[in-house]
Amino acid sequence: MERAEKREFVTELNEVFKASGSVVVARYAGITVAQMNDLRTKMRAAGGTVKVAKNRLAKIALQGTESEGITDLFQGQTLIAYANDPMTAPKVAMDFAKTNDKLVVLGGAMGATTLDAEAVKSLATLPSLDELRAKLLGLIAAPATRVATVVAAPASQLARVFAAYAKKDEAA
Repeated sequence: MERAEKREFVTELNEVFKASGSVVVARYAGITVAQMNDLRTKMRAAGGTVKVAKNRLAKIALQGTESEGITDLFQGQTLIAYANDPMTAPKVAMDFAKTNDKLVVLGGAMGATTLDAEAVKSLATLPSLDELRAKLLGLIAAPATRVATVVAAPASQLARVFAAYAKKDEAA
């Protein structure tokens, strides 16, 4: 890389660290190109991005951001997974790490909060924003459904009674 390319890359990475909802740092030693492409495809489909960056450039890009506390994670072969949605990058990275033991999640950041590997794992198990919205709508709709069931119950019971009498009359 030339100096101008490095400056541009550091500036771009700095913007990523400032704008992302969450950033996950992982070690990828031993992952094949096909596996890396698979990880990138899964992350892209979920709305995130995976980048491999030189550690020195990533540390420079972290300076002046809220995520500056994760600079010590950049040792060895590391990659950065990030997304605007705070749940996306941890979920995809942890799902991929379950099937591929070569990807080792080291930690990450969510805003000014520095996350260790366990925190990233627990963040990945939380439901997404869409799932939470669906649960909330389900809770709101449940009482209305119950009211409709209770109101309709006497009418359905009457219909069953009339049907039973009709069958009895037909049999006689």
